[in-house]
Amino acid sequence: MNILILGRGKTGALVAEVARQRKHEVAVAGAGENAQSTALAPDKLGPVDVVIDFTTPEAVLLNIEACVKAKKSMVVGTTGWYSELPTVRRMVKSNGIGFLYARNFSIGVNIFFDTVRSAAAALRHEYFGQIFERHHAQKKDAPSGTALALQEIIKDAGGMELEIISFREGDVVGMHEVVLDSTNDTIYLCHDAKSRRSFAEGAVRAAEWLAGKKGFFDFREVWREM
Repeated sequence: MNILILGRGKTGALVAEVARQRKHEVAVAGAGENAQSTALAPDKLGPVDVVIDFTTPEAVLLNIEACVKAKKSMVVGTTGWYSELPTVRRMVKSNGIGFLYARNFSIGVNIFFDTVRSAAAALRHEYFGQIFERHHAQKKDAPSGTALALQEIIKDAGGMELEIISFREGDVVGMHEVVLDSTNDTIYLCHDAKSRRSFAEGAVRAAEWLAGKKGFFDFREVWREM
């Protein structure tokens, strides 16, 4: 498969490494090469099967629009753009491409989501809670997409919207904690990423899964099929 990776950051570099290890043809475009999505013109995307985006909240929407116009399938790991989800969904469906996004491509995090969904029932039994998330100092969006997903899951399962407290420090890959407290006990749930490689492997598997498909997909709903 021919994959174009957008973003030369730490995660983008790992995605390229994993994709090459899995025998894919890989090209990478950084911010300079893709200013205003110029690397995504239809004539430049001819041989590309899937575009994987790990850029910035400021760049990702232009990249999505360009890929939709070029009729190229896309996997998006960039966060911070979810207020535009309804618009992007309409664009994808009306243009007949494949599109898959994730707040987090780690299989472990998606298992964590399921665990938190079960635990959120405590909020209907005189518990209250908070969500804590820590990431490296260079991460631009706060709260993280993963923390927002946790908040959404907990509200759906527990009927309460929990406060998110964000920290940006050092080179923390990503730590998410859900604390559910009552007068009788406290429940601590935590996922601590040791490496960005789990995100990279999930993104490449997502691209492989998306090949030949059309539609709008959330990684949380399809990761078990990969």
